[in-house]
Amino acid sequence: MLKGKKGDREREPSHAGGRMAGDLTYKDSGVDTRRAAAFVGDIASHVKRTQQQRKLHGAFGLFAAAYDLSDYRQPVIVTGCDGVGTKLELLLKHDMLEEAGKDLVAMSVNDILTTGGDPLLFLDYLGIAKLDEGKLVRLIAGMADYLEACGCILAGGETAEMPGVVPEDVVELSGFCIGAAEKEDLIDPTTVALGDVLVGYGSDGFHANGFSLVRRVIASRPGDFSEADERALMAPTRLYHDVVAGLREASLRPKAMAHITGGGLPENLERLFRGMGADLTVPYWENDACQKVLESVDAEDRFHTFNMGIGWVAIVSPEDVDRALAAGPGGVVLGTMREGDGVTARV
Repeated sequence: MLKGKKGDREREPSHAGGRMAGDLTYKDSGVDTRRAAAFVGDIASHVKRTQQQRKLHGAFGLFAAAYDLSDYRQPVIVTGCDGVGTKLELLLKHDMLEEAGKDLVAMSVNDILTTGGDPLLFLDYLGIAKLDEGKLVRLIAGMADYLEACGCILAGGETAEMPGVVPEDVVELSGFCIGAAEKEDLIDPTTVALGDVLVGYGSDGFHANGFSLVRRVIASRPGDFSEADERALMAPTRLYHDVVAGLREASLRPKAMAHITGGGLPENLERLFRGMGADLTVPYWENDACQKVLESVDAEDRFHTFNMGIGWVAIVSPEDVDRALAAGPGGVVLGTMREGDGVTARV
Protein backbone atom coordinates (compact mmCIF):
# COMPACT_ATOMS: atom_id res chain seq x y z
CA MET A 1 0.00 0.00 0.00
CA LEU A 2 2.63 2.47 1.02
CA LYS A 3 5.51 3.04 -1.30
CA GLY A 4 8.76 3.65 0.49
CA LYS A 5 10.37 7.02 -0.08
CA LYS A 6 14.05 7.29 -0.75
CA GLY A 7 15.92 8.08 2.42
CA ASP A 8 17.82 11.02 1.00
CA ARG A 9 19.44 13.45 3.39
CA GLU A 10 18.58 17.12 3.03
CA ARG A 11 21.69 19.27 3.06
CA GLU A 12 21.93 22.90 4.02
CA PRO A 13 24.92 25.17 3.41
CA SER A 14 24.82 26.53 6.96
CA HIS A 15 23.57 25.85 10.48
CA ALA A 16 19.82 25.08 10.71
CA GLY A 17 17.96 24.90 14.01
CA GLY A 18 21.22 24.49 15.95
CA ARG A 19 22.38 21.54 13.85
CA MET A 20 25.41 21.42 11.63
CA ALA A 21 25.05 21.48 7.87
CA GLY A 22 24.77 17.96 6.54
CA ASP A 23 23.10 16.58 9.70
CA LEU A 24 19.43 17.03 8.79
CA THR A 25 17.30 13.98 8.05
CA TYR A 26 14.08 13.38 6.17
CA LYS A 27 12.42 12.75 9.55
CA ASP A 28 13.44 16.25 10.64
CA SER A 29 11.39 17.65 7.76
CA GLY A 30 8.31 15.75 8.93
CA VAL A 31 8.48 12.55 6.87
CA ASP A 32 9.28 9.28 8.66
CA THR A 33 10.08 6.63 6.05
CA ARG A 34 10.76 3.92 8.64
CA ARG A 35 7.31 4.29 10.19
CA ALA A 36 5.89 4.31 6.67
CA ALA A 37 7.59 1.03 5.85
CA ALA A 38 6.25 -0.55 9.05
CA PHE A 39 2.75 0.63 8.15
CA VAL A 40 2.71 -1.77 5.20
CA GLY A 41 2.78 -4.65 7.67
CA ASP A 42 -0.02 -3.10 9.72
CA ILE A 43 -2.47 -3.34 6.82
CA ALA A 44 -1.41 -6.78 5.56
CA SER A 45 -4.44 -8.56 7.06
CA HIS A 46 -6.84 -6.18 5.33
CA VAL A 47 -5.08 -6.60 2.00
CA LYS A 48 -5.19 -10.39 2.38
CA ARG A 49 -8.96 -10.55 2.86
CA THR A 50 -9.52 -8.78 -0.49
CA GLN A 51 -7.78 -11.68 -2.23
CA GLN A 52 -10.21 -14.45 -1.31
CA GLN A 53 -12.10 -14.49 -4.62
CA ARG A 54 -9.33 -13.22 -6.89
CA LYS A 55 -5.54 -13.20 -6.68
CA LEU A 56 -2.84 -10.93 -8.01
CA HIS A 57 -0.47 -12.36 -10.58
CA GLY A 58 2.65 -11.99 -8.47
CA ALA A 59 3.34 -10.59 -5.05
CA PHE A 60 1.65 -7.65 -3.35
CA GLY A 61 3.88 -4.68 -2.58
CA LEU A 62 5.97 -4.49 -5.74
CA PHE A 63 6.21 -1.31 -7.80
CA ALA A 64 3.09 -2.24 -9.80
CA ALA A 65 0.36 -4.86 -9.48
CA ALA A 66 -0.38 -7.49 -12.13
CA TYR A 67 -3.55 -9.46 -12.84
CA ASP A 68 -3.87 -12.49 -15.12
CA LEU A 69 -6.67 -11.98 -17.69
CA SER A 70 -6.34 -15.42 -19.28
CA ASP A 71 -9.75 -16.46 -17.89
CA TYR A 72 -11.28 -13.95 -20.30
CA ARG A 73 -11.53 -14.84 -23.99
CA GLN A 74 -11.77 -11.25 -25.31
CA PRO A 75 -11.09 -9.01 -22.33
CA VAL A 76 -11.85 -5.30 -22.44
CA ILE A 77 -10.32 -3.18 -19.67
CA VAL A 78 -12.60 -0.65 -17.94
CA THR A 79 -11.39 1.97 -15.47
CA GLY A 80 -12.80 4.43 -12.98
CA CYS A 81 -11.50 7.16 -10.67
CA ASP A 82 -13.30 9.13 -7.97
CA GLY A 83 -13.11 10.55 -4.48
CA VAL A 84 -15.34 11.34 -1.51
CA GLY A 85 -15.65 15.08 -2.04
CA THR A 86 -16.56 17.51 0.71
CA LYS A 87 -18.44 14.80 2.57
CA LEU A 88 -14.99 14.02 3.94
CA GLU A 89 -15.14 17.09 6.19
CA LEU A 90 -18.19 15.74 8.03
CA LEU A 91 -16.82 12.19 8.08
CA LEU A 92 -13.63 13.43 9.76
CA LYS A 93 -15.61 15.62 12.14
CA HIS A 94 -17.56 12.59 13.37
CA ASP A 95 -14.57 10.23 13.25
CA MET A 96 -16.29 7.98 10.68
CA LEU A 97 -13.15 6.81 8.92
CA GLU A 98 -14.38 3.35 7.97
CA GLU A 99 -17.35 4.94 6.19
CA ALA A 100 -14.96 7.19 4.25
CA GLY A 101 -13.09 4.10 3.05
CA LYS A 102 -16.33 2.48 1.92
CA ASP A 103 -17.39 5.62 0.07
CA LEU A 104 -14.05 5.75 -1.71
CA VAL A 105 -14.43 2.20 -2.99
CA ALA A 106 -18.10 2.37 -3.95
CA MET A 107 -17.78 5.57 -5.96
CA SER A 108 -15.35 3.90 -8.39
CA VAL A 109 -16.51 0.28 -8.21
CA ASN A 110 -20.13 1.23 -8.99
CA ASP A 111 -18.95 3.06 -12.11
CA ILE A 112 -17.14 -0.09 -13.25
CA LEU A 113 -20.30 -2.14 -12.68
CA THR A 114 -22.35 0.09 -15.03
CA THR A 115 -20.29 -1.22 -17.96
CA GLY A 116 -21.05 -4.86 -17.26
CA GLY A 117 -17.46 -5.30 -16.14
CA ASP A 118 -16.02 -7.07 -13.12
CA PRO A 119 -14.13 -4.87 -10.63
CA LEU A 120 -10.71 -6.54 -10.36
CA LEU A 121 -8.18 -4.17 -8.81
CA PHE A 122 -8.48 -1.10 -6.59
CA LEU A 123 -5.78 1.42 -5.71
CA ASP A 124 -5.95 4.34 -3.34
CA TYR A 125 -4.13 7.61 -2.81
CA LEU A 126 -3.98 9.01 0.73
CA GLY A 127 -2.41 12.41 1.32
CA ILE A 128 -1.67 13.38 4.93
CA ALA A 129 0.37 15.88 6.90
CA LYS A 130 1.87 13.26 9.22
CA LEU A 131 1.58 9.50 9.37
CA ASP A 132 -1.18 8.37 11.74
CA GLU A 133 -1.26 4.60 11.54
CA GLY A 134 -4.45 4.22 13.57
CA LYS A 135 -6.51 6.47 11.32
CA LEU A 136 -5.10 5.07 8.11
CA VAL A 137 -5.67 1.46 9.15
CA ARG A 138 -9.32 2.32 9.85
CA LEU A 139 -9.68 3.92 6.42
CA ILE A 140 -8.21 0.87 4.77
CA ALA A 141 -10.36 -1.46 6.87
CA GLY A 142 -13.43 0.29 5.46
CA MET A 143 -12.09 -0.08 1.94
CA ALA A 144 -11.37 -3.76 2.53
CA ASP A 145 -14.91 -4.38 3.82
CA TYR A 146 -16.40 -3.25 0.50
CA LEU A 147 -13.66 -4.73 -1.67
CA GLU A 148 -14.04 -8.11 0.00
CA ALA A 149 -17.80 -7.95 -0.56
CA CYS A 150 -17.50 -7.42 -4.32
CA GLY A 151 -14.42 -9.60 -4.92
CA CYS A 152 -12.09 -6.74 -5.85
CA ILE A 153 -8.42 -6.82 -4.83
CA LEU A 154 -6.78 -4.00 -2.89
CA ALA A 155 -3.81 -4.06 -5.24
CA GLY A 156 -1.75 -1.14 -3.95
CA GLY A 157 -1.69 2.61 -3.63
CA GLU A 158 0.22 5.55 -2.28
CA THR A 159 0.29 7.20 1.12
CA ALA A 160 2.05 10.55 0.84
CA GLU A 161 3.25 12.48 3.87
CA MET A 162 3.16 16.16 2.91
CA PRO A 163 3.76 18.37 5.95
CA GLY A 164 3.05 22.00 5.18
CA VAL A 165 0.92 21.11 2.16
CA VAL A 166 -1.88 18.96 3.59
CA PRO A 167 -3.39 20.55 6.73
CA GLU A 168 -3.23 18.72 10.03
CA ASP A 169 -6.27 16.50 10.72
CA VAL A 170 -7.08 16.31 6.99
CA VAL A 171 -6.77 13.30 4.70
CA GLU A 172 -6.83 13.64 0.93
CA LEU A 173 -8.56 10.65 -0.69
CA SER A 174 -8.66 9.36 -4.25
CA GLY A 175 -9.60 5.91 -5.49
CA PHE A 176 -8.92 4.10 -8.75
CA CYS A 177 -10.57 0.90 -9.97
CA ILE A 178 -9.62 -1.38 -12.86
CA GLY A 179 -12.09 -3.90 -14.20
CA ALA A 180 -12.57 -6.17 -17.18
CA ALA A 181 -15.41 -7.61 -19.23
CA GLU A 182 -15.81 -9.95 -22.14
CA LYS A 183 -16.27 -7.76 -25.20
CA GLU A 184 -19.60 -9.42 -25.95
CA ASP A 185 -20.85 -8.78 -22.40
CA LEU A 186 -20.30 -5.02 -22.35
CA ILE A 187 -23.43 -2.98 -21.73
CA ASP A 188 -24.41 -1.09 -24.89
CA PRO A 189 -26.56 2.02 -24.21
CA THR A 190 -27.11 2.48 -27.97
CA THR A 191 -29.63 -0.37 -27.74
CA VAL A 192 -31.99 1.69 -25.55
CA ALA A 193 -35.31 2.12 -27.40
CA LEU A 194 -38.63 3.90 -27.01
CA GLY A 195 -40.82 2.11 -24.48
CA ASP A 196 -37.95 0.64 -22.51
CA VAL A 197 -38.46 0.81 -18.74
CA LEU A 198 -36.25 2.51 -16.17
CA VAL A 199 -35.98 0.48 -12.96
CA GLY A 200 -34.42 2.23 -9.97
CA TYR A 201 -32.84 0.82 -6.82
CA GLY A 202 -32.78 2.61 -3.49
CA SER A 203 -29.87 4.55 -2.04
CA ASP A 204 -28.79 4.57 1.60
CA GLY A 205 -28.39 8.34 1.72
CA PHE A 206 -26.92 11.17 -0.32
CA HIS A 207 -23.92 8.86 -0.81
CA ALA A 208 -20.89 11.05 -1.63
CA ASN A 209 -22.42 13.83 -3.72
CA GLY A 210 -23.96 17.18 -2.94
CA PHE A 211 -22.26 17.66 0.41
CA SER A 212 -21.19 21.23 -0.28
CA LEU A 213 -24.92 21.97 -0.26
CA VAL A 214 -25.57 19.65 2.71
CA ARG A 215 -22.89 21.44 4.72
CA ARG A 216 -24.36 24.82 3.80
CA VAL A 217 -27.84 23.73 4.88
CA ILE A 218 -26.49 22.52 8.23
CA ALA A 219 -24.55 25.78 8.73
CA SER A 220 -27.65 27.86 7.87
CA ARG A 221 -29.74 26.11 10.52
CA PRO A 222 -27.61 26.09 13.67
CA GLY A 223 -28.97 23.77 16.29
CA ASP A 224 -31.47 22.09 13.94
CA PHE A 225 -29.25 19.10 13.11
CA SER A 226 -28.26 16.90 16.01
CA GLU A 227 -25.16 14.74 16.01
CA ALA A 228 -27.42 11.78 15.27
CA ASP A 229 -28.85 13.62 12.25
CA GLU A 230 -25.40 14.38 10.89
CA ARG A 231 -24.19 10.84 11.42
CA ALA A 232 -27.27 9.51 9.63
CA LEU A 233 -26.39 11.70 6.65
CA MET A 234 -22.98 10.00 6.53
CA ALA A 235 -24.32 6.58 5.49
CA PRO A 236 -21.75 5.20 3.04
CA THR A 237 -22.44 4.90 -0.66
CA ARG A 238 -24.35 1.71 -1.36
CA LEU A 239 -22.34 -0.86 -3.32
CA TYR A 240 -24.60 -2.12 -6.11
CA HIS A 241 -22.75 -5.35 -6.85
CA ASP A 242 -25.72 -7.24 -5.38
CA VAL A 243 -28.08 -5.76 -7.98
CA VAL A 244 -25.69 -6.55 -10.84
CA ALA A 245 -25.20 -10.09 -9.52
CA GLY A 246 -28.98 -10.52 -9.30
CA LEU A 247 -29.41 -9.39 -12.90
CA ARG A 248 -26.77 -11.86 -14.04
CA GLU A 249 -28.33 -14.70 -12.07
CA ALA A 250 -31.61 -13.91 -13.83
CA SER A 251 -29.76 -14.07 -17.19
CA LEU A 252 -30.76 -10.46 -17.76
CA ARG A 253 -28.40 -7.97 -19.36
CA PRO A 254 -29.84 -4.44 -19.13
CA LYS A 255 -29.58 -2.14 -22.11
CA ALA A 256 -27.95 0.44 -19.86
CA MET A 257 -27.13 1.03 -16.20
CA ALA A 258 -26.42 4.28 -14.39
CA HIS A 259 -24.78 5.06 -11.06
CA ILE A 260 -26.58 8.19 -9.79
CA THR A 261 -23.88 10.56 -8.59
CA GLY A 262 -23.34 14.32 -9.05
CA GLY A 263 -26.04 15.83 -11.26
CA GLY A 264 -28.73 13.54 -9.92
CA LEU A 265 -31.10 11.45 -12.02
CA PRO A 266 -31.44 13.87 -14.98
CA GLU A 267 -27.76 14.39 -15.78
CA ASN A 268 -26.62 10.83 -15.14
CA LEU A 269 -29.39 9.34 -17.27
CA GLU A 270 -29.24 11.85 -20.13
CA ARG A 271 -25.71 10.74 -20.97
CA LEU A 272 -27.05 7.28 -21.86
CA PHE A 273 -29.37 8.20 -24.72
CA ARG A 274 -29.78 10.70 -27.56
CA GLY A 275 -33.01 11.77 -29.21
CA MET A 276 -35.08 10.25 -26.41
CA GLY A 277 -36.07 11.22 -22.92
CA ALA A 278 -38.00 10.05 -19.88
CA ASP A 279 -40.41 11.42 -17.31
CA LEU A 280 -39.67 9.84 -13.95
CA THR A 281 -41.83 9.48 -10.87
CA VAL A 282 -39.63 8.93 -7.83
CA PRO A 283 -41.23 7.44 -4.69
CA TYR A 284 -41.16 9.48 -1.50
CA TRP A 285 -37.82 8.88 0.23
CA GLU A 286 -38.31 7.45 3.72
CA ASN A 287 -35.14 8.96 5.15
CA ASP A 288 -35.71 11.48 7.94
CA ALA A 289 -32.22 13.00 7.96
CA CYS A 290 -32.11 13.48 4.20
CA GLN A 291 -35.65 14.87 4.12
CA LYS A 292 -34.59 17.39 6.75
CA VAL A 293 -31.92 18.67 4.36
CA LEU A 294 -34.28 18.68 1.38
CA GLU A 295 -36.65 21.01 3.26
CA SER A 296 -34.09 23.79 2.69
CA VAL A 297 -33.29 23.03 -0.96
CA ASP A 298 -34.95 24.43 -4.07
CA ALA A 299 -37.62 22.01 -5.34
CA GLU A 300 -36.03 21.70 -8.80
CA ASP A 301 -32.37 21.97 -7.87
CA ARG A 302 -32.61 19.04 -5.45
CA PHE A 303 -33.15 16.66 -8.41
CA HIS A 304 -30.00 18.00 -10.11
CA THR A 305 -27.89 17.67 -6.95
CA PHE A 306 -28.95 14.58 -5.02
CA ASN A 307 -29.94 11.03 -5.93
CA MET A 308 -33.31 11.56 -4.20
CA GLY A 309 -33.29 8.03 -2.83
CA ILE A 310 -32.42 6.27 -6.10
CA GLY A 311 -28.72 5.40 -6.44
CA TRP A 312 -28.84 3.00 -9.37
CA VAL A 313 -30.95 2.68 -12.53
CA ALA A 314 -31.19 -0.18 -15.01
CA ILE A 315 -32.94 0.29 -18.36
CA VAL A 316 -34.61 -2.90 -19.60
CA SER A 317 -37.16 -4.10 -22.13
CA PRO A 318 -40.78 -4.13 -20.88
CA GLU A 319 -40.83 -7.94 -20.76
CA ASP A 320 -37.82 -7.94 -18.41
CA VAL A 321 -39.21 -5.58 -15.77
CA ASP A 322 -40.31 -8.21 -13.25
CA ARG A 323 -36.92 -9.92 -13.30
CA ALA A 324 -35.17 -6.57 -12.94
CA LEU A 325 -37.31 -5.60 -9.94
CA ALA A 326 -36.41 -8.86 -8.23
CA ALA A 327 -32.67 -8.46 -8.87
CA GLY A 328 -31.96 -6.41 -5.75
CA PRO A 329 -33.56 -4.67 -2.77
CA GLY A 330 -35.39 -1.41 -3.30
CA GLY A 331 -36.37 -1.99 -6.92
CA VAL A 332 -39.06 0.33 -8.33
CA VAL A 333 -40.33 1.32 -11.79
CA LEU A 334 -39.48 4.98 -12.43
CA GLY A 335 -40.79 5.53 -15.96
CA THR A 336 -40.39 4.64 -19.64
CA MET A 337 -38.38 5.97 -22.55
CA ARG A 338 -40.23 8.52 -24.69
CA GLU A 339 -39.59 10.72 -27.73
CA GLY A 340 -37.88 14.05 -27.11
CA ASP A 341 -34.68 14.96 -25.32
CA GLY A 342 -34.35 15.40 -21.58
CA VAL A 343 -35.19 13.74 -18.32
CA THR A 344 -37.66 15.15 -15.84
CA ALA A 345 -38.13 13.82 -12.33
CA ARG A 346 -40.73 14.41 -9.65
CA VAL A 347 -41.93 12.76 -6.47
